[in-house]
Amino acid sequence: MDLLKQKIRAEGRVIGTEILNVDSFLNHQVDPHLMQSIGREFASLFADQGITKVITIESSGIAPAIFTGLFLDVPVIFAKKTESRNLDTETYHAAVHSFTRGTEYIIRVSKRYLSADDTILFIDDFLACGRALQGLLDIAGQAGAKVAGAGIVIEKGFQDGGSLIRNMGIRVESLAIIKEMSEEGSSITFSDDTK
Repeated sequence: MDLLKQKIRAEGRVIGTEILNVDSFLNHQVDPHLMQSIGREFASLFADQGITKVITIESSGIAPAIFTGLFLDVPVIFAKKTESRNLDTETYHAAVHSFTRGTEYIIRVSKRYLSADDTILFIDDFLACGRALQGLLDIAGQAGAKVAGAGIVIEKGFQDGGSLIRNMGIRVESLAIIKEMSEEGSSITFSDDTK
C-alpha cells in the first residue's frame, strides 16, 4: 500500500535495528484518513470471506480494526489486556508475550461476543514475532470460531512472525512488509522495493 509506505518513510523513526516508531500516525496519534484507507484495503482483501467479526488487541490495533469493521459492516471486538470490574467474568483468555515491552500479559474476550457461529478477521498494527496473533488464534480456538485470516498494517519481514503464522495455514495480508531497516538515517527497505 503506497500511501502507508510513504507515511512510514516520512514519519517513521527507526530505533536500533528492530523497533519502528510510528506513533505520529498509528499508535499514539492517529491519522484517521490513513486508517480509513487501511480499513478499506483490508475490507477489500477479505470481502469474500463471510466475516462476521473483526478482532484486535487493545490498543494500537483498534483504529485500523474499527475502519475495517466499518467497511465490512461487522462489529469489532478488542481483546482486553487488563481485568476490570465491568468486564464479564466469563471470558476466553490467552497469554501473549509482547516483543516491544518484553513482558507477558493475558488477553480476554467476553464469551458473549465470540462464538462458533463467527468467522473472524484479525487486525493488528504490527507483526514481528507473531505472539499476539497466536494469542488471538488461541481465543478463536476456545470459541470454536472460524478464522478468515489476519490483516497486518506493518510486518517486520526480517523477523519470524509472518512465516510462523503463515506456516500454521493462516492467511496473512500485510500492507507494508519491511525487509530491513537501519537507525542511521532511518533507512527502511520494503520487501517489494526494486532498489
